Amino acid sequence: MRPVRSLYPFLLIFGTVSTFAAAQSFRDLPARPITAASQTPPSKSTETPEQKTAHALEAARANDGALNAFLMEMPKGGDLHNHVTGAAYAENYIRWAAADGLCVDRGSRTLTAPPCRETQIEARAALGDPRLYGELIDAWSMRHFVAGTISAHDHFFDTFPKFNAVTNAHIGDIMAELAERNSDANLQYLELMTMPDDSKSIGFGAKFTWDPNLAVLRKKMIEGGLPQLVADARRNLDAWDAQKNATLHCGEANPNTVRPGCGVTIRHVYAALRAFAPEQVFAQLLLAFELANADPRVVGVNMVQPEDWLVPMRDYDLHMKMVSFLHELYPRVHISLHAGELAPGLVPPDGLRFHIREAVEQAHAERIGHGVDVMYEEDPQHLLTEMARRNVMVEICLTSNDVILGVRGKQHPLKMYLKAGVPVALATDDEGVSRSDITREYAKAVEDQGLDYATLKNLARNSLEHAFLAGASLWSDGHRFTMVKECAADHPGEHNTSVPCKVFLKANDRAHEQWRLEKSFVEFEGKF
Repeated sequence: MRPVRSLYPFLLIFGTVSTFAAAQSFRDLPARPITAASQTPPSKSTETPEQKTAHALEAARANDGALNAFLMEMPKGGDLHNHVTGAAYAENYIRWAAADGLCVDRGSRTLTAPPCRETQIEARAALGDPRLYGELIDAWSMRHFVAGTISAHDHFFDTFPKFNAVTNAHIGDIMAELAERNSDANLQYLELMTMPDDSKSIGFGAKFTWDPNLAVLRKKMIEGGLPQLVADARRNLDAWDAQKNATLHCGEANPNTVRPGCGVTIRHVYAALRAFAPEQVFAQLLLAFELANADPRVVGVNMVQPEDWLVPMRDYDLHMKMVSFLHELYPRVHISLHAGELAPGLVPPDGLRFHIREAVEQAHAERIGHGVDVMYEEDPQHLLTEMARRNVMVEICLTSNDVILGVRGKQHPLKMYLKAGVPVALATDDEGVSRSDITREYAKAVEDQGLDYATLKNLARNSLEHAFLAGASLWSDGHRFTMVKECAADHPGEHNTSVPCKVFLKANDRAHEQWRLEKSFVEFEGKF
């Protein structure tokens, strides 16, 4: 367990603002009938640690610094929607580009391999030139961006090709960066969207002629060398792990040298690029399912690139059929799909009508990434009911939806999902490009969406309940969070765990991570 920082500075703030903040908070609540129970509220001594912690959040709500201090310490479970290359901060990309001897185009601020041409400058020059350093950060992220000749949407997606030349050699370093940052924020589990084959499946797919008979096309690709791509991808995963572990000193005999980030569990979700020709998209998806079927580190499949681009819009139905076909062949491979990352005006009205529904009903998605346009879909209430019935979770990325789509506050469907009983969890999307982190996502949920502590706690639990981890859940009821019989008599805050519970936790990765989270909640809430 990572070292716990003192909450003393926060508690000082809490002590000075609690009365005012609590008054402000309750003033905004709707009036309710006065009953005998409401006339005699519980005394402070009879409140549970969870209730006292909820009051602390309400007090912290009045001050950004106090809110950050509170949420930084709050256990958050997992981040299930995290694009690895968009997660690194530009400052690290500059450092790595300088170390690798890369060049920067003076006009576009795009990295290229050496030697540097007349229109380029060595990336290391930025380390001694504050102006260039700042310009690169602004070009590779949303920092200081003001919409003008280019939209926020376009600037966001234009950042990736600018720093792409440095990413592949440093995936393990990025994993280390994310593990450290999220450990510091009391997050314990990451699912990273990656391409362990270094996108070679795209070129591989181009060697084949498109055949709508997917069974025939799959057979040709398997016989044409796809297993070798799977083997190469697994070796890349080994190299990434080694790079990450070396950076964080994971596994070293001296515990004083091991970094806290080593305690963050990392899994991968293969990210197929969907803006390519059908045979290239299918090759990526086939590799993804084969790889997830062969390597436990790859726990699922997703499709990425802007949903509003020409090919993803034109071929959306075809892509869902591809995923559905492969799901039948690889039923144990988990599926999460970007769907509904759209807003009115970005695409024609009919483009908002079916993406989430097809991802759920046709492609068997267990999770939906973003789901912003759900209320613009055909019969949205039925869709929400269906998602709740199927227990399909939505990965909510508040900062990303605000920055890219301009969707925030009451425009965001988060509360519609909650009202319908659809499970949701908070996620970062591309925290480096967006200049955010998981704590900031929780802060936006409080400030922008008005969520309370009990709801935030449920969202953190949802993140592990719907993670693509192996094994059974700690919960016999994943909505009420009732523990399975093996652990029902145990308490996460106690040192002695019963033998049946220990056996159960050891046999199930999911339950093990959930137990870790519950222990963290007991420790966190005990401070109040």
